[in-house]
Amino acid sequence: MVEAHRDPVMRQWLLHPVTNADEARRIIQARRADGEAGIGFSFAVLLAEREGPDDLVGGVSVRGLDGAAVAGEVGYWVAAAARGRGIAPRAVDVVCDWAFSLPRDQPLERLELLHNVGNRASCRVAEKAGFRFSAVLPPLLPDFPDDGHLHVRLAGEPQGRLAKGPPPSWGSGYADYVVRGWLGAFGRPHGKVGH
Repeated sequence: MVEAHRDPVMRQWLLHPVTNADEARRIIQARRADGEAGIGFSFAVLLAEREGPDDLVGGVSVRGLDGAAVAGEVGYWVAAAARGRGIAPRAVDVVCDWAFSLPRDQPLERLELLHNVGNRASCRVAEKAGFRFSAVLPPLLPDFPDDGHLHVRLAGEPQGRLAKGPPPSWGSGYADYVVRGWLGAFGRPHGKVGH
């Protein structure tokens, strides 16, 4: 995670990039506690076939699920070397389907994906993962000095465009990826997102 967060493109868009192993451990522990409390879940996106230390190619989280919340927020990241392979939209799509199926007192009705208006790649990820553009949000100072985009995916809407596999134009270089609970499965199913 630390290595992935050293990427200048990722650092441009993340509010709090991870800069060292202690920060990474604290984040993983906090995400695990969120999962145990049922208020948020984070998943590692790994290569399906173990290849070594670069198996971690991204992460997806769903947060804001506490109490009677009927909406949650989705966040994600993809390591620089893994971009352009359709990993983010596929992983986000799988995690959203999983989140909508969670047994809850109040069913989850919507998921939101927010990003800086200048992050065009996140607009494409949101669209491919079944989110609709909803609004331009004004800056929220001091953390978010630029306008933001709000994308929304409602429960019961069709899966994202990539649910049945990548387009033929991606060729045979498309690899398998697995979404796993962040250092634990939280007692929930894992999803394979490649073909």
